[in-house]
Amino acid sequence: MSILHVIILAIVQGLAELLPVSSSAHVVVAEKLLGLDPTTPQMTLLLVMLHTGTMFAVIVYFWKQWKKTYFSSGDAFKRFLIRLIWASLLTAVIGEVIVKAIEKTAFKGASKGEIELLFGRLDLIAPALAAAGLLILLAGLMEKRRMGAHEQVYGDSVTMRQAGWIGAIQGLCLPFRGFSRSGATISTGMLAGASKERAERFSFALAVVLTPPAVGREVMRLVKASHAAQAAGTTIDLHGSMVMGLLGAVFAFLAGLVALRWLSSWLEEGRWYLFGIYCLVASVVVFGLYHAGY
Repeated sequence: MSILHVIILAIVQGLAELLPVSSSAHVVVAEKLLGLDPTTPQMTLLLVMLHTGTMFAVIVYFWKQWKKTYFSSGDAFKRFLIRLIWASLLTAVIGEVIVKAIEKTAFKGASKGEIELLFGRLDLIAPALAAAGLLILLAGLMEKRRMGAHEQVYGDSVTMRQAGWIGAIQGLCLPFRGFSRSGATISTGMLAGASKERAERFSFALAVVLTPPAVGREVMRLVKASHAAQAAGTTIDLHGSMVMGLLGAVFAFLAGLVALRWLSSWLEEGRWYLFGIYCLVASVVVFGLYHAGY
């Protein structure tokens, strides 16, 4: 993996991560087109480091909104924190259950199997993209109907029920490359009655909470792989992998800021449904690449 590869993947990740089109699917396809293996510990670590870059882009971009909405008073922060913990708890429980179930099913009889080994499967990514596209399209059409009826959705923050649904659907997204986390969570919030703006704010706040544990998981996976490689008489360059990851995070941060500005503009203009159409088209393209041998 060269520096040019890292820069290309960082730009792809940064532009796609904060748009509801599944950055993971785009990065996996880009890796395959570049001749890289998306399932190796080095590549999965790079992916979460790219997520780290976009996490900081989220903090920079949304800070003024979060400060006004969630940190305006002690009571506002308390309500936000309770909802954040509730949603994150549901994400952790549901995500872990699904991951373990998939690992025990997909790798039944094998001595070792990790969910990351399935991340390069385009035949799994394509239907996940289609599912995300349908969910986004449904939320977008409901938004159009609500706007046509001049229906207003009041409130600055999500309710406990809306936070619960957003956290639950985020847990469902975790094991599946292609099932857009931001697209699914924002759409779920909209379908649960939240305005698209507050669903967007809360969804990206959840992303900030989710990123550090994901980074920790992949660092531990890379360290374990390094120990196993040493025992087998080979080596994995831990230092080089971390340097590449940090470089990618910087470029993903810059691209993420551009993507966030674009996303918010499209949200404000009522074009959410177009992201659903894009995901459906992308699903067809990924199926095509799979049948082409990628």
